[in-house]
Amino acid sequence: MVIRGFKRIIQYIKKADILLWLLVAAVSAYSLLLLRSVDNATGSGYFRTQLLAIGLGVAGAIVISLLDYTELANFWYLLAGFSVFLMIYTALFGEAVKGSGGVDARAWISIGGRTFQSSELVKIAFILTFAKHLDTLHKRGLIDHPIHVVLLGFHALVPVLLCQLQGDTGAGVVFFAMFLVMSLSAGVKLRYFAILGGIVLIALPLLWKFVMGDYQKLRFVALFNLDNPDVQMSDGYQQYQGRISIGSGKLTGQGLFHGSRVADSSVPFQQSDYIFSVAGEELGFIGCSLIILLLFLLLVKLVHDAHAARDDLGKYICFGYFGIIALQSISNIGMCLALLPAMGVTLPFFSAGGSSAACMYFGVGLVQSVYMRRKEVDGLRLKRKMPLRIPYRRTEDL
Repeated sequence: MVIRGFKRIIQYIKKADILLWLLVAAVSAYSLLLLRSVDNATGSGYFRTQLLAIGLGVAGAIVISLLDYTELANFWYLLAGFSVFLMIYTALFGEAVKGSGGVDARAWISIGGRTFQSSELVKIAFILTFAKHLDTLHKRGLIDHPIHVVLLGFHALVPVLLCQLQGDTGAGVVFFAMFLVMSLSAGVKLRYFAILGGIVLIALPLLWKFVMGDYQKLRFVALFNLDNPDVQMSDGYQQYQGRISIGSGKLTGQGLFHGSRVADSSVPFQQSDYIFSVAGEELGFIGCSLIILLLFLLLVKLVHDAHAARDDLGKYICFGYFGIIALQSISNIGMCLALLPAMGVTLPFFSAGGSSAACMYFGVGLVQSVYMRRKEVDGLRLKRKMPLRIPYRRTEDL
């Protein structure tokens, strides 16, 4: 029994994308170091929660990787229905938790005394449903048909609007980025995106006046007035303090576990949305650069796995996960550097948050499922072609 289990582990290691596992392990280890520093300074318990979430995420990722992603995508209707139900239920009966965005978003549900952010799980489901939608259109030659392109837009608009209903604009932006990246990877013509961009530009004044809340407008305006002392103490407080922490670290930082501003909790939500400021203060420019390098290498690996996929469905799945990592990384780091407005978007794998950490690993499981079946066609493993041998008889035997 033990030998059989050991053989299965060896077989899994041979089939899996070990480099991808090593990259996410390195990122998670770095995250745990930063959260341990926050715990030591503040007496909080973020390290333990994150470690448990990572353990759950890894277990879930392994299970997902053992399942054929094509079979998972075939249940798109169940995934879509469950996702809509979960988002609406959260908006109506969920818990409002104040985030770095400065708004009480009703985006969490309570399970066993712990909160879970439903949109994190829905992101993974959206990868499968939207990839299936794209793959179906591509097989039917309808990927460039105007009506079906509009329907693709409506597919993506549903989670965006549901996120807005919850008050979580940041999650809605992530879904929009996934829609763009996956559609481009499927070959949707650029002219449709140009039309979409024009519509957004025309609609901006209406969005500003009727859709965006006052807190969102104030955050956006504060971004351009951080030198104003009044703004520094009000709407721009978090970004201003985050920028100070990052700058105080200079080249090498004050040392891990020795950040004075970390100990004082000078930056609100330093364990989650502003974890990048902890790295900046304690490990300096080198520590921040290492975060960016690890995330960049992870994105490169996802592109490689997308091109190695056995079919278009697998490629779209990899690019969907790429969209999550890319948008959240750019948005979060830009927010911490006061280059982009605060939206409450976490830094992938680094920010504290059980639901975010676990679901990030679920996405890794999907990519692993694609990679582990890259040499298969319709579930059948490709075998090395053997040379054709034609039996013959010597002439004297005839």
